[in-house]
Amino acid sequence: MTQSTVIEGIDAITYSTERWDDARRFFGDWGLKLVADDVAQQVWETLNGAQVRVRRPDDAGLSPAMEPGPTLREVVWGVESDDGLSALAEALSGATGFEDRRAVDGSVRALDPHGLRLVFQRSSKRPTDVKGVPTNPYGNVQRVDTPSPVYERAQPVEIGHVVFFTDRLDAMEAFYAGLGFVASDRYPGRGVFLRCAPQAGHHDLFLLSLPGKKPGLNHVAFTVRDIHEVFGGGLHMGRCGWKTQLGPGRHPVSSAFFWYFENPCGGLIEYNADEDHLTANWQERSFEPGPTMFAEWAIDGGIDGHSRRQPNAQASGKFLTEKKE
Repeated sequence: MTQSTVIEGIDAITYSTERWDDARRFFGDWGLKLVADDVAQQVWETLNGAQVRVRRPDDAGLSPAMEPGPTLREVVWGVESDDGLSALAEALSGATGFEDRRAVDGSVRALDPHGLRLVFQRSSKRPTDVKGVPTNPYGNVQRVDTPSPVYERAQPVEIGHVVFFTDRLDAMEAFYAGLGFVASDRYPGRGVFLRCAPQAGHHDLFLLSLPGKKPGLNHVAFTVRDIHEVFGGGLHMGRCGWKTQLGPGRHPVSSAFFWYFENPCGGLIEYNADEDHLTANWQERSFEPGPTMFAEWAIDGGIDGHSRRQPNAQASGKFLTEKKE
């Protein structure tokens, strides 16, 4: 595609799961707003109106799942203009499952090489005035006479990115590149970070190839205001009994802070904040995969939401630096 900044980001995702009540409790604890709930579907919203939809696995309106069990069944990408939709319709016209439904519901649809249904539509997300707290790095003080917040829980602002396992990395990258996605960084032969426009956050999509790993969902990331909300949200999820997979921690590739949890709707789910913002001037980098490349630092098992320390660690004294006689 020759046009730039056609796709703005993720407008909605659809999960399927049998764990219906767990899903309702989980996304409520995660900090989303429930806007619809009936026997067939739950619909949740972030602060900017991006939606998380939960459906039954046997829902006839869904395309076949790309993997067994709870998983992601659809990604809706928001597009900035009707001209952008026209360009996407042309680019997708030969794709499997292509449907031009602009005259019906304003969308263009197709299946990616994994069989995951993609929907492209004019973005319905709403603007927000949400801002993270300024920081005070040495020599660049931005927060004066104002303390940083302590969050008791998170309220995700938007759906930040999706990550898939793939056994056809080259084909998947070529497919998304044909829709205007741009490579930000990569692990040669193992994975590629893609952003949906030249000027955007570090990645909207990450494709990961592991030996013997079939296509499927790795995780979905939700953007929160700042590192303080990553901590507040993660601590709250721990208090609610949900299991940390890894975190809190920091990704050196994107600079983002993270906290991952196991998701009853499939894969993992991430609180994410402070990722790099790139422009067309960015030069793609290559990295060798490794634990410290994935996470500069991370806490395995999370932090207990009650003690606010590592699991099984006991806080003693009014001050951690208080000496015991």
